[in-house]
Parts: sequence; C-alpha cells; structure tokens
Amino acid sequence: MLLPIESLRNFVGYGRNPPDPKWPGGANVAVQFVINYEEGGESSILDQDKASESLLSEIVGAAPWSGQRNLNMESIYEYGSRAGFWRLWRLFTELKVQATVYGVTLAMARNPEAVAAMKEAGWEIASHGYRWLEYKDFAEADERAHIIEAVRLHTELTGERPYGMYQGKPSDHTLKLVMEEGGFLYSSDSYADDLPYWVKGLDGKPFLIIPYTLETNDMRFATPQGFNSGDQFFIYLKDAFDTLCREGQEGAPKMMSVGLHCRLVGRPGRVAALRRFLEYVLGHDKVWIPQRVEIARHWHEHHKPTGAA
Repeated sequence: MLLPIESLRNFVGYGRNPPDPKWPGGANVAVQFVINYEEGGESSILDQDKASESLLSEIVGAAPWSGQRNLNMESIYEYGSRAGFWRLWRLFTELKVQATVYGVTLAMARNPEAVAAMKEAGWEIASHGYRWLEYKDFAEADERAHIIEAVRLHTELTGERPYGMYQGKPSDHTLKLVMEEGGFLYSSDSYADDLPYWVKGLDGKPFLIIPYTLETNDMRFATPQGFNSGDQFFIYLKDAFDTLCREGQEGAPKMMSVGLHCRLVGRPGRVAALRRFLEYVLGHDKVWIPQRVEIARHWHEHHKPTGAA
C-alpha cells in the first residue's frame, strides 16, 4: 500500500535506464541557456508590496524592509535592465547562440526596448509570471488572476503568447493553474531531473515538465557558499558539461540548463567567464543548443505518451 507522500511525489523517475532523448543530429547533450528578465517585477513598496526586495543581489543575506524602499537594492536591480541585459544581448548575438528568456511580465512592460531586442535576436520569451513574488503567500484565485494577466500582457508586449512557464517561486496551486490556463506546452517549476518528463495533467492528460536548475546558475554568485569568482563559475559549468558529454557518448544523452540573470552575470567581472563557457561549448561537436520551447516540441514529437494533449 502506497503512503500518501508517494502519491504526490516521484522518487523513482526514469531509474536505471533513462530513455534516449534522440536529440537532433545525434547530439550527446542539449545545452539550454536561460536569461531571467526580472528587473522591474521584483518586490517594491512602489508597487504596493509590503516590503522591499531582498533576494539575488550583491547584498547577500539582505532582509526585506517592511514599508520602506531599499534604494541600494533598487539600483542593483536597475543595473540589470539598464546595463547587464545589453551586455548579455551583445554576447549572445555576437556568438549567434540562442536562448530562452524567462520574462517577468511587468518587468518587460517597463522596458519595451529590451523586449524589442529579445525579438530581434529570435529568442523564445517564456513566462516568468506577472511579478517576481512568493506565490506561496497568494490565495489560489489571486495567483490564477496573475497568470491570466501575465499571458494577456505578455501577448500584447511580444505579439505572441508564452508557451513555457517558470513561476520561480510557486505555490501548491501553480502547476494546476498553469495547466488550467490551457495554452502552455511546458512548465519548468521543477529541478527533479536531467531530462524532460510527463506528469498527470487535468482530465488525466499528460503535461510536460522541462526541469530547470539552481546549481548551474549564476544565482550562486548571490548566495552563501556560492561562486565568488568567474573562474569558479566557469569551472563548475565546464565540469557539468564534460560529465554530460561523457554520459551522452556512453549512450545516455541528457539536458543541461544554464540559468543567468542580467544583474548578476551581466557584470563585467562575471560575463567574461560566461563568454569562455559559451566558446568552450561551441568548440564541441554533437551539442544541440536549443530554446526550451524547441525541447518541448521535440519531446512532444518523439516522446509523447498516449492521451497527451
């Protein structure tokens, strides 16, 4: 008899013999770059939030300031949209590397020129929610309203609805609400695997999860015991990539996600390490560098279970 937790969580996954993802071109690994665009959607009393932002900045360990603006924090976030974004945009377009943007909708609305540049580069713009907030603190109806508004405004800003969702700070209700909205091909609010996988969706129809990462992620520049130099970031990414390449050569190809933030790796002292990693990856054969929506469409085409929508 299964314990209740086992009906809600999956500890087994693909097990000893994961499926061959059949990446295009027989690639040994799919490397996917995510640019999180959050600046302008974070907590701020100017947006009627209860406190200032406290996460993922140069002020490691910052606390929310209840009822007060934190001007240091605000200016750090502004650096991401004013300078860091453009440094990343120039790097990725120069090297002709595709990316997926996790776009916080309100943040995008506050910088139309950045949105135009994302579209010019041909990047996928997935949804990172309406605001970059803790949705565990939201009532289900309020989170539903935010998701609906995120899709509406995203479509207005970019000319196309988002097909992927990464709420980032989800609630117990998030995945159900994403599936309920009806237009998403995938959700990325999971860190549970190195390959996409299906979960039981509404009406029993399978729904696709494309896992994300918090470790091959520049957020560790802003966390205790994280990266304190570009060299550490590069070496960690390289080791992860080399391991996955070796596994792919041995017959078990995987996916590698790399998470980036404009206000973090967009700094001059860090972007050099990202450039080294991009050039390292580009120097290898049998590597696929897709957008996340391309992974979703590939999985729908080649690994779609019976009854999937």
